[in-house]
Amino acid sequence: MPTIDPLVSPNEFVGLDGLIHLCSGGESPWLKRQAEVFQEFCQLKSSSYHGRDRLFQYLDSCRQKMGTLWSVDSRRISFMPSAAEGMNWLARGLDWRPGDNIVTTNLEFPSVAYAWKNLSERGVEIRLIPHRDWQVSEEDLLNATDSRTRVLAISQVSFYTGQNHDIRALGEGLAGSETLLAVDATHASGVIDVPAEVTDLCISSCYKWLLGTHGTAPCYLSEKGENMVRATSFGWRNLDVWPAQGAERTLPVAEFRMPEILEPGNPALAIIMFLETSLSLLLEVGIGRIENHARDLCQMISQGLEELGLEVITPQQRERRSGNTCFLDSNAEETRKLLEKQSVLIWGEYGRVRVSGHLYNSSADVSRLLDALRQVREQG
Repeated sequence: MPTIDPLVSPNEFVGLDGLIHLCSGGESPWLKRQAEVFQEFCQLKSSSYHGRDRLFQYLDSCRQKMGTLWSVDSRRISFMPSAAEGMNWLARGLDWRPGDNIVTTNLEFPSVAYAWKNLSERGVEIRLIPHRDWQVSEEDLLNATDSRTRVLAISQVSFYTGQNHDIRALGEGLAGSETLLAVDATHASGVIDVPAEVTDLCISSCYKWLLGTHGTAPCYLSEKGENMVRATSFGWRNLDVWPAQGAERTLPVAEFRMPEILEPGNPALAIIMFLETSLSLLLEVGIGRIENHARDLCQMISQGLEELGLEVITPQQRERRSGNTCFLDSNAEETRKLLEKQSVLIWGEYGRVRVSGHLYNSSADVSRLLDALRQVREQG
């Protein structure tokens, strides 16, 4: 087995002493440097106007860094409360008509597959394109679209299999149409390249590969998406009321465009400070290096799992890999618990085990995982 060293020392994280942490696809470990960030937030929170101004400077900085990570104009980045809200924003804001449809897959995460749940009452069809032997074909997705397809919604990386979908191919296939490409990049952002520029809406949770925590979700919105979807949530930040109106309300009131359009109220500024810090680390290391590192680990994990006789459902092609390697296991939760007893942390649920290798993992971690799995199988 070749030697793969961590890109960032596990000592940079809280609580990893004696642990093999291979579950960033569920919850990433916490950076120790965030303790200083929290202390700074506490001081700023108590500092009236000065503190508020500084918090919004962090918001601007975080917006810039997300734009850099996704290679898009930072003025098209907003911060929503969750990845689920991005899909639901589209569901609320498009001018749906009977006969319209949404295309997604039957292996999708619930917040992508079911954001459109109530639209069936309005005559809108939800097309759940089936996988083929656990893989989803971009050709099948595109072939399922037609002139009435309003949204093609997909996760860049499957939460279940770890498949990295070809978002550029989907974007090219939809070029020139009225269909919006909506991508949940939660299992891609921070570990592999996210081609946000070919999407119309791209949103990501922060508590996994981005090394942040719950409470905010960066979102890219294209000009096409902004022009086609009407805002459905309003507040002091996305309306021209302060200081233009003064104290007394009048109608009508003008709406702001991106990035405020998706931020009707104050974003979660403390959480954004944490994200801004983790983005600094990810950008310093470089997403290209992180992607290669994760795919090297993924290949090593996949090979080792197959040698143990396990059914790996993650694609073998390197460009189809992400940080997640998954295998079928009817006793996934029990396997997870048994590995925890050996201080190896993975994610096991829904009939499969997910192993996630990130920038703090090494080939030694993979060896520990495979040894622990071998013992579990021998005992079982």
